[in-house]
Amino acid sequence: MTRTVHPIEAESYRILRDRVDLSHLPPLTRAVTERVVHASADLDYVTDLVCDEDALAAGLAALRSGAPVVTDVWMVAAGITRAGREIVCPVAEPAAVDLGRAAGITRSAAAVRIAYDRVGPGAVWVVGCAPTALVELIGLDAAPALVVGLPVGFVGAAESKAALRASGLPAVSNVGEKGGSAVAAAALNALLYLEDK
Repeated sequence: MTRTVHPIEAESYRILRDRVDLSHLPPLTRAVTERVVHASADLDYVTDLVCDEDALAAGLAALRSGAPVVTDVWMVAAGITRAGREIVCPVAEPAAVDLGRAAGITRSAAAVRIAYDRVGPGAVWVVGCAPTALVELIGLDAAPALVVGLPVGFVGAAESKAALRASGLPAVSNVGEKGGSAVAAAALNALLYLEDK
């Protein structure tokens, strides 16, 4: 993907790099950390993000191979630079509502089941809103290429991210309750912006 960096973005990165030196981080971890901090203006992510360079490399390779991207909500999907890439997000579909009611699970968790039926193993999953979606994904044995697990909230967010780290799945997460759609999209965008390099 060829992209033109706007002067405001360039200045934002200059300020970020003046405030914190991330040159010691491996290249993909640095790209993800910088993009998340840039998107949130929250320097706490420098120490809060949990990245694994090998997992990021696997996610980047999957993206380069055309792996599908699945998001938990459309707010995450809206923040992802698509460049012709289809994003799977069935959360608003009537089938997700029906399955959620029938199975006694949240609509977000139901959407994960529906999405997995469509994409199968090897997808890149991006969760920025619903901890229940992340928990459902962990329980599916979905063999993802990468999970960006950054849901936000006081109920279940920190716990779902701890479960993700304990699962051994290739992942990006953070410690604590913060996260959100913009942060999750930013983490994936960092890899998408590297896709053609």
